[in-house]
Amino acid sequence: MDVEKAAGKGDSSSSEEDMEGGEEGEVIDLGTFPHAMTSMMAGAHVASLPYKVRRRVKALKKLQMEATELEAKFYQEVYALEIKYHKLHSPLYAKRAAITDGNHEPTDVEAEFPLADTDSEDEDKITELNEDGSKKEEGTEKELKGVPSFWLTIFQTEEMLCEVFGDDDEIIMESLHDITLAFDEADSMGFTLSFHFHPNDFFTNTILTKHYSMKCKPDKDDPFGFEGPEIYKCEGCKINWKEGKNVTVKQVKKKVKKGKDKGKIVTKEVKAESFFNFFSPPAIPEDPEADVDDETQMYLQQDFQIGHFLRERVVPRAVLFYTGEEQESEEESDEEGDEEEEEVDDDDEGSDEDMDRPKLKARKGKNRPVVDGSNPECKQQ
Repeated sequence: MDVEKAAGKGDSSSSEEDMEGGEEGEVIDLGTFPHAMTSMMAGAHVASLPYKVRRRVKALKKLQMEATELEAKFYQEVYALEIKYHKLHSPLYAKRAAITDGNHEPTDVEAEFPLADTDSEDEDKITELNEDGSKKEEGTEKELKGVPSFWLTIFQTEEMLCEVFGDDDEIIMESLHDITLAFDEADSMGFTLSFHFHPNDFFTNTILTKHYSMKCKPDKDDPFGFEGPEIYKCEGCKINWKEGKNVTVKQVKKKVKKGKDKGKIVTKEVKAESFFNFFSPPAIPEDPEADVDDETQMYLQQDFQIGHFLRERVVPRAVLFYTGEEQESEEESDEEGDEEEEEVDDDDEGSDEDMDRPKLKARKGKNRPVVDGSNPECKQQ
């Protein structure tokens, strides 16, 4: 709000009138009820200040704007640092993929990490040595390759991912053997998720990609709402489905209700619930002032949240999602949050879950989905 424009109305007496509420004109004691001060009341308060004080407030807001611009530069440098360390992590992710897919058998040194309550059972299964001196195991374990259903298990057990999992997706996701992450460089900010598949009976693609575009600058309509990098757009890829194998659509029979064919049963193709809709997101209008309908906005908000979650949590910590340790950590965090909420007022907002997952925001005057893509643990306090 421009404090000079806001100052154009009335004096301190009009401000007092603005703070009266209800039919009986009960005055709200802002000292007793600090959360009751709405933006309108705050604007009326500033408008009632003497001219020189209002000028000082404008100077303070200008300083705040400079601080916000510095914060944007901070996050840009954090992004550059994230790219640097992602390159250092990449060899570890490549070795992880080789192990889970059965292309690399860990040495004793590489596998020297205790798994609670399982090591003794594993040792009992080792009965003899092979001719080359390596340990030989009994049963069907020697026939297993890598870590079976590694990524499928993650998608089936993580709540956010299984919500978009369709009935026909399981057999396809068995062939998913890796998810890799790549960051945009140069002047752009964003990332690409690549899903690597073995040959399967459903599509000919070996890699399916999803790109997310991000921005890291204050919005001109709401500069003080800036909270770090934000996902604002995404783009999928074409899936080359084999004939009759497209799981994102289904055939349904419907009775015609109007026209010359009224009462006739016809077969129509409709959208089916499937994770693979993830690669065909609805387009967002290029015009920043154009509205997005509610259904599209809800879909994109969920899409942005999943993309952010895969990037920030699932890809870097995949084995912990596979073992269930990450989910247990989230549940414990939620329980601690519930206990704390019992000790505070009902009006207090926020929980550990809010910190763990990205915030969804809609810009003022623009019905467009945006997701905060910054790491909440790195937020400035």
